Amino acid sequence: MKDIPEAGFPEPATPRAADLVRTEAAALLALATRLEGPMAEPFAQAVELILHCGQEHGRVVVTGMGKSGIIAQKIAATLSSTGSPALFLHPAEAVHGDLGVLMPGDVVIALSASGETEEILRLLATLKRKGDALVSFCCNVNSTLAQASDVALDCCVEREACGMNLAPTASTTAMLALGDALAIAVSLRKGFRAEDFAELHPGGKLGKRLAKVRDLMHSGDEIPVVTTATPMTDVIYEMSSKKLGITTVQQEGRLCGVISDGDLRRLLEREGGAALSRHAGEAMNAHPRTITAGELAAKALAILEERKITSLIVVDAENKVEGVLHLHDLWGVELI
Repeated sequence: MKDIPEAGFPEPATPRAADLVRTEAAALLALATRLEGPMAEPFAQAVELILHCGQEHGRVVVTGMGKSGIIAQKIAATLSSTGSPALFLHPAEAVHGDLGVLMPGDVVIALSASGETEEILRLLATLKRKGDALVSFCCNVNSTLAQASDVALDCCVEREACGMNLAPTASTTAMLALGDALAIAVSLRKGFRAEDFAELHPGGKLGKRLAKVRDLMHSGDEIPVVTTATPMTDVIYEMSSKKLGITTVQQEGRLCGVISDGDLRRLLEREGGAALSRHAGEAMNAHPRTITAGELAAKALAILEERKITSLIVVDAENKVEGVLHLHDLWGVELI
């Protein structure tokens, strides 16, 4: 195993990591102050432009070079995942044919700390010709890009975290935070819900957390079904064969009740062998807990934990059975 050098304190002339982070934090606090003051109106205008372009079937196209380009890609991804269709356009590739992705009615968000990035400035004539709205993130509101924009948002910082005040650090952090704020403000105006978010995030842990009941429930032939007239011996067979620890009791597809392993055990404790002469309608719980297929799986998990039960019956508005959701189906789901 490789030896790890003993940690020591940096020389006084070397900025500590915490100080570098404080520099970036100061840039964010200054940005927040501007958003509450002189930048409140232009920020609101940018939100309206994106909302309007969405209503007109336009998209948000985010562009930037170098480190700003990397931030632009993240902003485009955040917009898309919160309900505003967006894509990243590399400005150098744009002037070699990729400008074809721009459509009338799009909103372009251009990131450039200096506001004088040559590759971005070369796009201005095409944007004006197409009539697309331009929102810029600049550290210099007097720059060529800012002055050419329909809305210019000020990302200026007192200094970069870089000791030479050169490497884009605090400025790109401010751009990232501003992009997040813009994306979330638009999603809130749209009334974007957790259910909408779930539709756009079907995979991974997040998808599991935001999955809907219909995505996880047992349906069709997997649903254990008996009628009120089914003998208990057949009830036991149905419960054993479907392996969900429960069976629905239905009449013409509508839920009448349920019989669980616990219900069966308590019946046998009370009546012994005589319990097997009963019918399902005599042994069922006529008031089971139900849920609809469109609810979030996280809500189903909360109900199961609160009621200390292992299954929920999924029904529609007419009380017709659509499925059964078992606690095991919710492994990996987190409460919201």
